[in-house]
Amino acid sequence: MRSLIDIIDLTVEEIDELIATANDIIANPDKYAEKCKRKKLATLFFEPSTRTRLSFESAMLELGGSVIGFSGANNSSAAKGESVSDTVRTVGCYADIIAMRHPKEGAPMIASMRSPVPIINAGDGGHNHPTQTLADLLTIHREKGRFDHLTVGLCGDLKFGRTVHSLIHALSRYEGVQFVMISPDELKVPEYIIQELEKEGIPYTETRSLEEAMPTLDILYMTRVQQERFFNEADYIRLKDSYILTPDKLETAKSSLSILHPLPRVNEISVAVDNDPRACYFKQVSNGKYIRMALILKLLEVE
Repeated sequence: MRSLIDIIDLTVEEIDELIATANDIIANPDKYAEKCKRKKLATLFFEPSTRTRLSFESAMLELGGSVIGFSGANNSSAAKGESVSDTVRTVGCYADIIAMRHPKEGAPMIASMRSPVPIINAGDGGHNHPTQTLADLLTIHREKGRFDHLTVGLCGDLKFGRTVHSLIHALSRYEGVQFVMISPDELKVPEYIIQELEKEGIPYTETRSLEEAMPTLDILYMTRVQQERFFNEADYIRLKDSYILTPDKLETAKSSLSILHPLPRVNEISVAVDNDPRACYFKQVSNGKYIRMALILKLLEVE
């Protein structure tokens, strides 16, 4: 039995296989309509979510399975003090696979050690979000046809942005990838990630200027400054509008640029950008469902 806690739990070959399956699902949806008949997915969301939870639910329903679960710690026995371990051991008696989001880093890892069924980490604090990364990778692959030799700009909250951390780990394994980290000093990417990049000899630059970085980028990955990760309201207010992507800022960008965002957005991408053919963030949402379908099939070992 296998779980997915961190994107590096998957080999490059397995990521390629998931992308191939997702592309086949997009091309031949009817072929997959009953693959998970009589299987149940439990969504255990101890932290609010719209896209990720509904994406998992929609993925399982499109595979012919069914869904149980809750969408907040207050709606579960966690409100009575039940441990994560006991929750997953209990829910594992009712479901075949569990998608779990938790505000504490490492909680899905602990859950996977106790669960009788596969656990999918649907986000743990500021740490990891591997299925969002799979959605990002499918989007990049469908837009660019490759993962190698890309210049990837990561903009906004790089300190607490779990989607950023997972994407760096995933793309670092491909040849010729270089990163441009665009953030205020207070929200720079954590030091442990910089150390990993330096150890592997992966080129990166850090800058505060989105305009300066723009002409070099193949991918621009925008993120919101996350209010829920701040201890100090004043710091959040000061930093929340550090970067706002508008059409004029895209004038120096490549015509082939792909703009990604894990969503939800607040105001870091102007709605005026939505009609730009380079905007891919709503495609990411669709791709998220298809790649989660592929992942469910893989972890349940469905042919």
